[in-house]
Amino acid sequence: MDSLTQIVLGGAVAAAIAPARHRRAALLAGAALGTVPDLDALVLWAASDNPVTLMTVHRSFSHSLFVLPLLGALIWSLFRHFGHGRVAESPRRWFWAMQLALVTHPLLDAFTVYGTQLWWPLHPHPTMWSSVFIIDPLYTAWLALACVIAWCVPRRPLAQWALVAGLVLSSAYLGWSLLAKHLVDREADRALAAMGLSGAPRFSVPMPFNTLLWRVVAMTPNGYVIGERSLVADHGPMTFTGYPSQVQALAETAALPAVQRLNWFNRGFMRAQVVDGELVLSDLRMGLEPEYNFNFAVARQAADGRWVEIPPRQLQGAYRAPVARGHLREALARMWGRIWQAPPPSAGNQ
Repeated sequence: MDSLTQIVLGGAVAAAIAPARHRRAALLAGAALGTVPDLDALVLWAASDNPVTLMTVHRSFSHSLFVLPLLGALIWSLFRHFGHGRVAESPRRWFWAMQLALVTHPLLDAFTVYGTQLWWPLHPHPTMWSSVFIIDPLYTAWLALACVIAWCVPRRPLAQWALVAGLVLSSAYLGWSLLAKHLVDREADRALAAMGLSGAPRFSVPMPFNTLLWRVVAMTPNGYVIGERSLVADHGPMTFTGYPSQVQALAETAALPAVQRLNWFNRGFMRAQVVDGELVLSDLRMGLEPEYNFNFAVARQAADGRWVEIPPRQLQGAYRAPVARGHLREALARMWGRIWQAPPPSAGNQ
């Protein structure tokens, strides 16, 4: 999730657990601890110029449920012995305040589609429950309001009530997002089965800033299909539109380290294109067709037709390109309208 959300989540969790007399200190400590896991981006940026590494190692060691409890215990021990006395006054409550401020960060990240390596150094696919967008005001607002109230009236019962209410409401919103995803997946499975794609790899993800409009992508032998589902406006079967991908080129380069790494990280949800003689792989999980946020040139085609590995190079993402930003604004406006209105009837699935 975005940094502001992680800050208010960490602050709310720590302040709800710490004693009332320490509430402001807990808000600050929790906010700081809630940002610690994402500091791996600075370490990676300084240590590597390989964009595939930067993408696929982010949310790994610093988001591990094996690592963060140890880090939390170390920080707690240091403050208990060398701090200003707050931790020593209530060591048990501060222990859990610090632990949960850290651990809730990767757990929340796992609700997004990017992928979080909760079990690093083990090597399963990154966890991507993909039920909320990376920025969702309806999740963040409750926590932000709770933190403001707790800061303004730290020792009053209202502060504790606000913190608990904020955590309950934001957690309930996550529960709703999982229910919404289940409803969308059920309709997607029916439609894909009717298309002969019942066993096709697929994922669903909410559109930006909401959980009412969803996007479903399924891989096909020649590319992929994309469908939309509004939980407000849509009532009939889902429809899908097909898009091509250079699947043969992707198969011929499957042994290249960068391709293997991306395939593990995004579970094969990639579009392959040949652009100016280079193979460009786009992560289908993040972006709106045809503009995707993560695009990597990984190979060049030689004169004899063979693919030759090149140092991975990240191409400009959709959200960074000036022209595409205009397209993105149009897409977001269309998305907002699409939530409330079903598309006109079409000839059916493609």
